[in-house]
Amino acid sequence: MATSNLAPDQTIATQASALCDRLRHDLLQGWLKPGRKLPLKFLMEHYQAGQTPIREALNRLASEGLVEFRDQRGFTVTGISEAELRELNQTRCWLEERALRETMRNRSREWEEGLVLAWHRLQRTKRSLSDAPFESNPDWDRLHAAFHRQLISACGSRWLLAYCEQQSSLLYRYRQLAVRKAYPTRNVQAEHEGIMQAAIDGDEDTAVSRLLAHYRATADIILNDPHALERASEPEG
Repeated sequence: MATSNLAPDQTIATQASALCDRLRHDLLQGWLKPGRKLPLKFLMEHYQAGQTPIREALNRLASEGLVEFRDQRGFTVTGISEAELRELNQTRCWLEERALRETMRNRSREWEEGLVLAWHRLQRTKRSLSDAPFESNPDWDRLHAAFHRQLISACGSRWLLAYCEQQSSLLYRYRQLAVRKAYPTRNVQAEHEGIMQAAIDGDEDTAVSRLLAHYRATADIILNDPHALERASEPEG
């Protein structure tokens, strides 16, 4: 029988990292709904893990803003709201405008080729695994994130990139609500192509304008539906 060479603390940390990835995925996909309580017993049974790595994973996710700890109530999935959506989206627009402008001023042949390749891979991938009803395609999600990362990748600041990545993750739950409502009427493929073309043409203002319009269009789909956030949340109990 194979044995682990890891010390107990290292084993727990490794388990916690794997659990954190699984929990993050389920949170972002909306399988664990905003506002839902997260009892340790349920998590231990569902994820087949011990209490210590579960707690460690939850603490990491709390630092990312995806779960929160409440006195007397334990851990819950962080709620969603119109106010938070507006704030997160505006912050993302501020950060990525600066990141894109700096990237375009630092533009290189390698960056441009990387952006065209990222766009090409994205546009060749189906957004949904079925025509109806909408079924999110994990490959599209991965390539979509890669396209947006490449777009601002040459900004020259790893901290700015980290902040942009954090905002993107926090907004992912909201984006999942929007895409189910907009698909297949919204032509996101054309939006991405327009952003990419302006960027490689060196048209800084147009590239920024198109990128921010792209993000705001997603937010507006939810904000214009007064019941979208309510339907996506766990009822108070």
